[in-house]
Amino acid sequence: MIKAVFNWSGGKDSAHALLRAVQSNRYEIVALLTTVNRDTRRSTMHGIPLPLLQEQAASIGIPLHVVDLVPGGNMEDYGAAMLRAVEHFRAQGVAHFIFGDIFLHDVRRCREEQLSPHGIRVVEPLWGRSSEEVMDDFLASGLRSVVVTTMADGLGAESVGREIDRGFVASLPAGSDSNGENGEYHTFCFDGPIFRWPVPFRLGVPFSRSYDIRLDDGTTKSYSYWFADLHEA
Repeated sequence: MIKAVFNWSGGKDSAHALLRAVQSNRYEIVALLTTVNRDTRRSTMHGIPLPLLQEQAASIGIPLHVVDLVPGGNMEDYGAAMLRAVEHFRAQGVAHFIFGDIFLHDVRRCREEQLSPHGIRVVEPLWGRSSEEVMDDFLASGLRSVVVTTMADGLGAESVGREIDRGFVASLPAGSDSNGENGEYHTFCFDGPIFRWPVPFRLGVPFSRSYDIRLDDGTTKSYSYWFADLHEA
């Protein structure tokens, strides 16, 4: 089998891609790699607290490898932290990193540009299928995920805490990607075929927060989100 590291966000697509990688029987997955804010001790992608990430990994049965990131750091900081992780796993004979991307070509290209020079091949189990096909496959998989973040101008606060099911998908506003690939929502996966036991958790009261993002053309755009803090049950 091929030794690989799975890049773990703790959300729906990550769990879905891990399930398909495991079912392929091609990979010996030696670790779940996750990036965590050094100060908040939460995942940088979905804001999942480190103890819940550890509980997910324990239930899955694959060790968690945490990469600490500097709060507000730039791409150089991220690149340096990931290079240390690459060197760590290359010493163990790992040459494949698995991700849960679906169709974001710029994201995949960035991963390949960062990892290929170091002899790491990018693997994408969900890649090359329509978003609808991926969602149908997810719904049939038995994985269970709950919405923890939404974009305020799309789903809003009322969708926070909903489980991903056919009713949720049917309720998405027109033009939304069913898997949330454009940032419409983020999730926490807590149960399903890859888990040996359901991960206990509770959600706090939803709250809103806005961010100003500088775009490539030099202008600034404000984005607003609804969040619900995840906690250990």
